[in-house]
Amino acid sequence: MNLYVLMKRTFDTEEKIFISDGSIQEDGAEFIINPYDEYAIEEAIKIRDAHGGEVTVMTVGTDEAQKQLRTALAMGADKAVLINIEEEIGEGDAFTTARVLTEYLKNKKADLILAGNVTIDGGSGQVGPRVAESLGIVCVSTITKIEINGREVLITRDVEGDTERVKTTLPLLVTCQQGLNDPRYPSLPGIMKAKKKPLEECGLDDLQLEEGDAAPKTKTVEVFMPPQKTAGRILQGELAGQVSELAALLRSEAHVI
Repeated sequence: MNLYVLMKRTFDTEEKIFISDGSIQEDGAEFIINPYDEYAIEEAIKIRDAHGGEVTVMTVGTDEAQKQLRTALAMGADKAVLINIEEEIGEGDAFTTARVLTEYLKNKKADLILAGNVTIDGGSGQVGPRVAESLGIVCVSTITKIEINGREVLITRDVEGDTERVKTTLPLLVTCQQGLNDPRYPSLPGIMKAKKKPLEECGLDDLQLEEGDAAPKTKTVEVFMPPQKTAGRILQGELAGQVSELAALLRSEAHVI
């Protein structure tokens, strides 16, 4: 089975981050594999072990993402692909990432593509569905269980307040939700083996794409931290007076009425 995992390098939200001039300062920040992508990597490895085949983990990013790709290889993936578009496009957006990934995957005959449900930095959840749409294959999101029997696939997915069972067929793209599995930690032998596993690097020219083909459709104007919460206020006096004062404060200070 030909399995591909879409991965993103994200900053660790458990660590302190700093914002300067409307952007997150990467110097000194800790970067990790997007946690939802770890579920995708783990599930791809489990499916390969059960059904045979090969797992390729791929990302659109800079050379710094090699560290996270090597971590995925140490977990048990077979190959890694880094598509570096920084020089031509820069950071890009969800459209950029999906366009580039689609161009790489369109002739790979992937049986199953796995991605995280969302990324913890952007949270849009767009890339996986966009890739599936562009490749013309079925997409099932927020999966918590997947069973494969030949070309038939039975999926349990998370829906608001309940679960849903979906029957479909390969080829297929799924986005992985918490609860699907428990991602493994890379072992020391896995880390040593990862150093010798293939890591392919390519850019727009290798994909025969022009800058305009993958230019971002959106622009980040500003990044900022939420304002610090101020102390609450306790109203005094008779109930009728408190109600009047509250209404006035909601109008003059909170601006909600």
